[in-house]
Amino acid sequence: MDPALLREREQFKKRALSTPAVEKRQAPSDSHKKKKPKLEKESSSGSKHGAESSNGSFNIKTSSGYKFGCLAKIVNYMKTRHQNGDIHCLTLEEILDETKLLDISMKQKQWLMTEALVSNPKIFVRDGTYGFKPKYNLKDKKALLRLLDKHDQLGLGGVLLDDVEEGLPNSAKAIKALGDQIIFVTRPDKKKILFYNDKHCQFTVDEEFQKLWRSVPVDSIDEEKIDEYLKKQGISSMQETGPKKVLPVLKRKKGGQKKRHFKTHNNHLAGVLEDYSEGLPVKK
Repeated sequence: MDPALLREREQFKKRALSTPAVEKRQAPSDSHKKKKPKLEKESSSGSKHGAESSNGSFNIKTSSGYKFGCLAKIVNYMKTRHQNGDIHCLTLEEILDETKLLDISMKQKQWLMTEALVSNPKIFVRDGTYGFKPKYNLKDKKALLRLLDKHDQLGLGGVLLDDVEEGLPNSAKAIKALGDQIIFVTRPDKKKILFYNDKHCQFTVDEEFQKLWRSVPVDSIDEEKIDEYLKKQGISSMQETGPKKVLPVLKRKKGGQKKRHFKTHNNHLAGVLEDYSEGLPVKK
């Protein structure tokens, strides 16, 4: 190789080593720029949420839903213990202890004592203690049978099974012990009703009478003919005691406005006064 070129190469290396080099930093990409506002938003929303939670606006234990949830839990507990035969009353502290609601605030306790439990239709208050108040307070199976018999005598019909289970401790055992003294009827909404089975009203009907009864056709007879026949026999139909049909109110047709007539006074001045009821007189 040419020695002159080698000397120039060595001189170039020396100049390159002696000259300081400054590296430029890489500019931040767009992805980093977009991420920063998101982080700032997340941090701001987190701080906002923390501030709101610190103020108590989103605290679960201070919300109205939590209060009414505690009330529902207390009422359900009092109902369950009544159904199990525990009918003695409890203080509020005992109720909170047994329902494990010991972390509620004094304000909520005051609300339960002065408003919620006092006004609840399923709770009664006696000397500062609370008990469950069912629709029918039944002690045993005899009380249930008397209730059904009373409803039957007064024509009130039956009693809902839900109401019986609510007010009679160990109701399933009592109903099973009564046996055929009770009749079950299931409504279209699947709810069961208990009726008193009055065995004194049970009688057999002669088969010939049943055949005669079933042989009378009533399909061609409308309600008006049946009503006329009952009136002839001196029997009032059930339609008279039922709800009356309300006839639609007919609106009056708007006619022409009637001409109003005014009383005239001062008859002794008939030739002097002029009548302006029809407007100003036309000049001739």
